[in-house]
Amino acid sequence: MRLLFGSFFTFLLAAAIGLGATWLTISHGVAFGALTIGAWTAWPKSGSVNIDPYARAIIARSGELPIGMGDGVAFYARTDDAGNEFDGRCTFGINGMTPAARYWTLTLYDLDGRLVANALDRHGFTSEEIVRDVDGRFAIYVAPQARPGNWLPTGGIERFVLVWRLYDTPIGVATGTIKEGPMPAIMRKGCP
Repeated sequence: MRLLFGSFFTFLLAAAIGLGATWLTISHGVAFGALTIGAWTAWPKSGSVNIDPYARAIIARSGELPIGMGDGVAFYARTDDAGNEFDGRCTFGINGMTPAARYWTLTLYDLDGRLVANALDRHGFTSEEIVRDVDGRFAIYVAPQARPGNWLPTGGIERFVLVWRLYDTPIGVATGTIKEGPMPAIMRKGCP
């Protein structure tokens, strides 16, 4: 009887630890095979047959359709370069040059993966509509109040995620390296 109870308790403990670790990994997005450049993180293999089981579970849970490995890569940012979490009541600046890519999009989402509601119904920018400086650099402001130039309204939400999708790019496709170029910097410009 004691052996049966001990075996049952051990099985129950192992199942609780295993399921708990799996839930934690899926809900917090552990970076297996991640490619990180500054505040931006991507999982280049998420659109391939070589995807790890945890990334597959995260995709199944979110319902997101990943970009195919040969088509491009999606970078996610939840903080600025200094590690400050995104707060929709603050102003954040995204500055710099984009890495080599034929086309890109930058989209603002809430933590549940939905587009952020705002009065302008503006949720992102593409490489074709962005206003650039003479030398090709740009500045995008993510803020609750209107800003001149490239502005993404946050609607004052508490937390958000930025997703930068690069299409037809060499970054992370075969090499998994960042030698092709840096991602734009993200800096907090002000907070009430």
